[in-house]
Amino acid sequence: MTTKKFMLALVFLWFSIGGVAHFVAPAFFLKIVPPGLPYRLEAVYVSGFFELLGAAALLVAALRRLAGIGLIALTLAVTPANVYMWANPGLFPAIPESLLALRLVLQLLLLAAIWWSTRQPGVPSA
Repeated sequence: MTTKKFMLALVFLWFSIGGVAHFVAPAFFLKIVPPGLPYRLEAVYVSGFFELLGAAALLVAALRRLAGIGLIALTLAVTPANVYMWANPGLFPAIPESLLALRLVLQLLLLAAIWWSTRQPGVPSA
């Protein structure tokens, strides 16, 4: 398996598992949505739906680049939840503070993995 395919598989698994988790454990995701945002529960379900949609689109070569763009946009859109967790560690006592900070670094690595694994050879990047 090439490195690119391996990274694509990791991105697929990340969003597949994460998307399912939004529907299986919505209370956890609701807790990490900043309280000032409206329609918080709806946002949990909508983001889970788009995680699953993006993961499925990764499996179709013709849709892969578009899926990558969508998953990058989705990852950026949920960044406030990760920042909220990092800024409010007392609300998440089961998660060590160091992991909350590491989560932000991992998000940057995830963005790079999405971009790299979904770009098509021979197609200039924007």
